[in-house]
Amino acid sequence: MLSWIVTFLIIALIAGLLGFGGIAGAATWMAKVLFFIMLIAIVVSLVMHAGRGRS
Repeated sequence: MLSWIVTFLIIALIAGLLGFGGIAGAATWMAKVLFFIMLIAIVVSLVMHAGRGRS
């Protein structure tokens, strides 16, 4: 999922440099959404791991 975030950020940067504001905005929005989904998944994973304890 991290590779998708980087891909959308690169697309946003290139589109912004070339003057395609709508595409740059959409790619930036998608990168943000994917980042927060990944962040939530990491937090859930850490909580589940901590709740399981060491065996």
